[in-house]
Order: sequence, then C-alpha cells, then structure tokens
Amino acid sequence: MDACKRGVAGFALQALATLLILLSATLVSAVQPTAAQIQQFNAMSDSQKKALAAQFGINVDSLGGSSASSTQQTSTQSSEIVTPLDRQSDRDRSQERLEELWAEIEALQAMNSEQDEEEGLKPFGYDLFAGKPSTFTPVMGIPIPGDYRVGPGDSVRIQLFGKENRDYELQVDRSGHLQLPELGPMSVAGLTFNELREQIQRTVRERYIGVESAVTLGELRSMQVFVLGEARTPGSYTVSSLATISHALYVSGGVLESGSLRNIQLKRNGKTVARLDLYDLLLQGDTSNDQALQPGDAVFIPPLGATVGVDGEVLRPAIYELKQEKSLAQVLNLAGGLAPTAKLSAVQVTRVKPGIQRQIIDLDLGQPGQTNFGVLAGDRIKVASVNDLSEGFVRLEGALAKPGDYAWRPGLRISDVVRSLRRDLMPEADLNYALIVREINKKRDIATLAVNLAEAVSQPGSTADLNLEELDRLLVFSRSRNQSEAHVSGVIGEQAELFNQADTALGNKSRQVNTGMSHEGYEKEESRLLTRYELLASVIEQLRQQARPGEPQQVIEVAGQVRFPGEYPLPLNQGLENILAAAGGLMDSAYTLNAEVSRVLPGEGGQVETRIFDLPLQVESSEAISFRFRGRDHLFIKPIPDYALRMVVKIEGEVLFPGEYTLARGESLSQLIQRAGGLTAAAFPEGAVFRRQKLAEIERERLQDAEVRLNRELAALRVTETSSQAAAARQEDVRQLETVLEEVRDAKPLGRLVINLPALLAGDSAQDVVLQDGDSLAIPQFNQAVSVIGEVQFPSSHLFQDGLDVQDYLQLSGGANQQADDERVYVVRADGSVWVPEDNAWFATSREQIAPGDTVVVPLDIDRLDKLELFTSVSQIFYQIALGAAAVGSL
Repeated sequence: MDACKRGVAGFALQALATLLILLSATLVSAVQPTAAQIQQFNAMSDSQKKALAAQFGINVDSLGGSSASSTQQTSTQSSEIVTPLDRQSDRDRSQERLEELWAEIEALQAMNSEQDEEEGLKPFGYDLFAGKPSTFTPVMGIPIPGDYRVGPGDSVRIQLFGKENRDYELQVDRSGHLQLPELGPMSVAGLTFNELREQIQRTVRERYIGVESAVTLGELRSMQVFVLGEARTPGSYTVSSLATISHALYVSGGVLESGSLRNIQLKRNGKTVARLDLYDLLLQGDTSNDQALQPGDAVFIPPLGATVGVDGEVLRPAIYELKQEKSLAQVLNLAGGLAPTAKLSAVQVTRVKPGIQRQIIDLDLGQPGQTNFGVLAGDRIKVASVNDLSEGFVRLEGALAKPGDYAWRPGLRISDVVRSLRRDLMPEADLNYALIVREINKKRDIATLAVNLAEAVSQPGSTADLNLEELDRLLVFSRSRNQSEAHVSGVIGEQAELFNQADTALGNKSRQVNTGMSHEGYEKEESRLLTRYELLASVIEQLRQQARPGEPQQVIEVAGQVRFPGEYPLPLNQGLENILAAAGGLMDSAYTLNAEVSRVLPGEGGQVETRIFDLPLQVESSEAISFRFRGRDHLFIKPIPDYALRMVVKIEGEVLFPGEYTLARGESLSQLIQRAGGLTAAAFPEGAVFRRQKLAEIERERLQDAEVRLNRELAALRVTETSSQAAAARQEDVRQLETVLEEVRDAKPLGRLVINLPALLAGDSAQDVVLQDGDSLAIPQFNQAVSVIGEVQFPSSHLFQDGLDVQDYLQLSGGANQQADDERVYVVRADGSVWVPEDNAWFATSREQIAPGDTVVVPLDIDRLDKLELFTSVSQIFYQIALGAAAVGSL
C-alpha cells in the first residue's frame, strides 16, 4: 500500500512539475519547453491533462499540439508553445497560479516522505536549496574569475589613460570578435579573461604610444541551461554565464527528496563531463567540483541511491545517502560522530531482509572491530543515551519550585532536598501531606510513607524528617481543589504518559542529576499542571498489580466529607491522621464524633463478609491510634445532618417587607406572610400567585407531551385525503393548529398552585401551605379589570361592573368570532382557579358571578378537527400560564 501511495504521489508530482515548466515559462521569459518536456506532458491521459491545465488556466491544445499541425507551420510563424502575457493583470493571475502549483508540489513531496517523518528522521541536506525561487533574473553579482571564458554577448569595458583618455564599452559580437575603435576587429571568443586583458593591453601599447589601458568586464551574457531529473522544478532556465551547477539547483528550487544529492551530473553534448557530490559542499565546504556551466548544458539529478538512517545520540540524526560508505564508522562520520552522551554498548541496527522480516542487531562499539560492521541499504542505526539514570538519585515531583532528580547519599533526609517551605515549594503546596514511594525488593514492588512536610522541613532531624533511600520518589501535592493542582516540568510530563504502567522508573535523556541542592544544570521544560489524582495514578496502579492472595492491595478509599475523596495508598506509617491528610483533611460539614470503616473479609465456604467499625475522629484518642487499617478498607466521613440545607423562598408585591427569606423546616405560608409584615392596604389577595418549582417541572413535561401529540395530529391532518370542497377548510384547520403549536412551544411553565389567600388570612388553617425550597408568592395590587381573550372580535380588558355576566363582557369585546366555540367558554379566576359556566337550573341558582381580576376565555372551535380532544387541555394550560405571568408582571 505504501509503495502504491508513493507511486501515485510520484506520478502526480512529475505531472505538476511538467505543468510548472510551461507555466513558469509563460510567466517569466517565454522560454520554450523542449520536445522531451512536451512529450512528458502528452504522455498523461486526456482527463489528467485537462484537469491540471484547467486548474491553472493553460490551453491544453496549445500545450499538446499534434504533430500534423506542427508540420504545417511555416518558418515565419512563431514556435512558442505558450503565448507570453501582455497585460499586468494576466501576469498577476499567472503568478497566483504558480504559487498554487508550488503548494501542490510541496504537498505531494510531503506525502512521499511521510514514512520517514513518522520515524522521526528527515533526509539530510535537502533543505539547502529547497524553496521557491524568488526570481529568475540571471545572477550578476559574482566576482569574475581569471579563467572565465569570454564569448558572444559579453560586454568589455576599456579605459585608456596617459597621452589619451578614452572610455569604451564594447560587446563581443556573434562571430566572437570585439570591434576596437581605430584598431579593427579582434577575435576574443574562447579567451580567458586574463588572456583577453593581456591581449588588449599589449595591442594598445603597440598602437598608441604613451597610452595604457585598464580592461574589465561589464554586463555578462546570459545563457540557457536545463535542470532535469528529480529537481523540484525541472525545466530550462536563463542563468548568468558565471553560473555553476549549484546556481542552477538554486534557481530550480532544489532537489526533491526522491533525488540523489551525491551523484548530480553535468551533461554536455550528450556526455557526462562532471559529477557533483553535494555532501562535499555540505559537510566539508568543498566547491572544487562545482563546475561552471556553458550554454546548452543539462544538470541531471538521478533518483536517490541507497540510504541509511542514523538516530539517537549522534550530532546530526538524519537519513543519509550512501556512496562509498560501507562500514558503521563511515556512516557515523556522516552523522557528525557520536554525541558525548552516547552509550557505546547500546547501538542497535534494524535491518530489513527483503521479502522476509525485520532483523535487529545489537552492537557494542567499545569492543574491537565493532565499528567495522558492514551497513546495508535500508539499515536504521540507533545509538542509545547514557543519560537515563538507574541509580544514585532521588526524585522530587509535584508542587515544588524545582522538581527533578537529586543526588542521593547515605543519611539524606527530606529537609536536605526541601530546605525551605517558602522557597522550595509552590504557594499551593499541601504542607500536611506528601508521599514517599519506595522500592522494597528486587521485584521492584513498592510501599509508601506519609510525610508531614511542615514538620519535616521546620524540624530537621526529627522523627517527621524521614530518611530518604536510593531511588525514592517524593510526591508533593497541592491543596487546590481545581483541575490545575500540581506544578510539574519535563520529568513529570513523562510520568503523566505512564499512568497505567506499573513501572515507576521514568526515563528522560535530557535529565541531569544535581550534585548540590542549588539545582543548577537541571534542564527545565515548559511547565504544566497535574491533579492530585494524576500524581497518584501510577502509584495506585502498581499497588493493585502487586497484590497477591492473602496480600490485598495496599489502597484505601476515603469518601464523604473530605476535600479530596477517592483512593489513596495505604502507607506503612498508617494512622487516622495520615489517612485524613491524604484526602485533604476534613470539611467543615464533617461529623466529628465518629466515622465508619467498612471492611470486606473472606469467610467460610469461599464467601465474603463485610464488617463495619465505628471509629472516633479524635486522632489523639487511644482507639483511633490503635486502630489498624487494611488494604481495600473504605473510610466514610459522615456529614452533619442538614448542615448544608438552606431553604429559601421569595415573597414580592404588596407586603411590607418583600424579599428572599430563609425557611425553617416545616414553616408555612401564613408564617412567611407574618415575617414579611403582612399585606399592604393596596394588596389584592384574591389575585395572589403562588409558584412551586416542582409544579413547573410537571407543567413543562405536560407541555412537551402536548407538543408531541400536536405535532403528530398536525402531520396526520396534512396527509388526510379530502375532497376539493373541503380543501380550503382543511388548510384553515392546519393554520390554526400550527398557531396553537407555536403558542405551546413559546409557553413557559409557571408552576402555579391555586391558593385561597383571603380564606387563609381570615384564619382558615386548612388553606395554609407548607413551604418548600424555591417557592415564591406574588401579591398584586387591586385589579379592577375583567379581561376577555381568545376567539373574540376584540380581545381586551374592561372595567369591572357589578351585575354584568359572562355574555355581557363578551358583547363588550365584540362578541365571538367564527372560529369560537361559544359552548365551551370558561372563566379563569384571579387566583388561577377555573369556572365553567353552564346554562342549566344549577347555574341559574348559583351565586357564581364575574369578579374583579377574572378573565373570560373563548376557546377555538375544534369539533371539526379530527381527534383533537387534547386541544382544550393544552389551551387551558397555556392560558393559565399566561394569566399567572400577567399577574406577576403587574406587580
């Protein structure tokens, strides 16, 4: 698959490069592509040629050209394949296309080198000439060497001084002659600059007595050369007559990574006249083989030869092309030799046996003859580092000013590596708890020790100032509760990538051990932060992995009212104080009389049993001191009952002291009104709006359910087949139903609970309400209006008039419209209750009458809609919410 990808990328790269030849020729000096280049373009399929040419605005017919049409051209016709651009705007567009084409080539080149980049190595030397040529102008600012060959087009400047003073600037003509005034033609083509100067000076002295001459070269001729093969932009280029092979490589954008840097060929008249090894230039600065070019020369870059990759502790890790190098020593010399940190006994060669498998060969360069090991094409050589420490150090990690590795010595204590709580620790460091992680056997099993940093550092040599052993890790945590808790540098950055690995020995080849406590020489990388749990992750994982039958994992879980609940290592110096310190200490809501420890133990018959222990939280009590925790214990810190419970209600409107009040458990609405100073004289208790969050949630669910059902009914209504006569009516039904659906979507549940506040104020305890957290009561001012809404001619509000009934108020609003259902008219009372008037004997004798603040609702006639019984309930919910919100808004 990789070979296929490289093949496709290589073909596309070659095609784009060919198109770039033609486009660049158009952009600069209309240089004519060669027949071979046109043949290369014609070799592509028609679709490929059209796609590439269309992308960059090139005429395919003018590029390809048939042989038949070519033969019909007369000698007087132009042979240009691409017409030069006359207008500046066209020139700018061509430049943009050229830039786009460069991007295409670079992307394909990146695809070709994708595999090597994944391995972390890049081919050596290709960035020397890589890049887009900034100009195609011939190079002029090069000193003229004495062996420069003069030819047609060169400009010669002659200054005569002495008896006569004259200045001439002459040009060598096509026949190779220089036309000297009063002296006649002089054949100079093929002469070196030194020979030309001597000949002119000699002639002047012979012809002019007392006259001397100074001869220099002015503007030099330009010439056309070709850069072909694996060039970034193969094609023809106009260069200075002083140009060399390296100049041609530069103007062509350099060498593709698929091309050779060690066998660049200069071809002249079909023969190879010189070869250039760019490694001589790159590694030794040797330009002796950088031959000067002549008109018509071709610089050919063959494909890349055999390569070897060198990685690790060498001065120049890269992929190198082989020429005459056969041994490991010669290849390492290409890479600049071994770095001072190279581990001679850990050199590894990865070799691919063609068609079989990969083979790994270990070498020890400290042994005689190992440097003569023969290398083959495709080998990958890696030299390991001696910087990976294995002994003689202790490691500090976490919230320290200078984390890292420190030299260990017998008798080393915590206070020797952390000398100051202020200077050596970060401000957020937890001074009550740190952890020592220690290897306890040859199997590299670990155990932990809890440390009180404040006591250890402030009391050097005390029992709290524990001795550190070789390879110990001291973890310092943060007391911060956010996600960014512990400051770490490069050492901890590697540890963060190894959380799930049991091996706690971390490697970092850039690490250096301090021989003193100043921590000089430690290579600090960009710092990052780890949480308390991240620092402990690898420790807890290893403790779990080293658990065995009869030896449970030395991990304890702390839950409840602590700052950092979770799992923590059970230290050798266990105790309730250390366990609580590991979890960040108790919170203020903790119940301090006792805690609960649950322990799972193996029982009889393969069963397990759980035991519960009550443990006093007084750390100095004899019971707490004598209690021994075991691995997998669960410590639960109980909360103080109702410690964090705070119920708040809100009362607003016409009370003496509106605002938010904190409730006692079981407090009632009447008590709240009394605490608020009672109602004002302008209060309208009949219109009080009492809201409860739980009821609002129920209403929200009902509205959502109603919306789903309405959507379903609306969909069914749209697809129901009807006669042509009923089509218009059906369309009106759909429109009305869409309006209702939009109202339901916009409705905000209020959570209103209907209460009889006047009765409650009159002393009826049955009307009292036990308050809950989040309840609110809004008491509006007296409302003299009666509102009429729904399907009436003019929905409006009217001043209450005693003696008027429902029909009277409907007539005041213009009466019901055609869509109204006048048999289902209902009244929403100011307190939110609903009254449905009925024209019967009961209603005739009823004392129910319209009151101030009431709202008459005329619903939509839904009898003609199919199976929409839910509409009435939806409308009722919506209007109740709307009226409740209006009551609150009137405060």
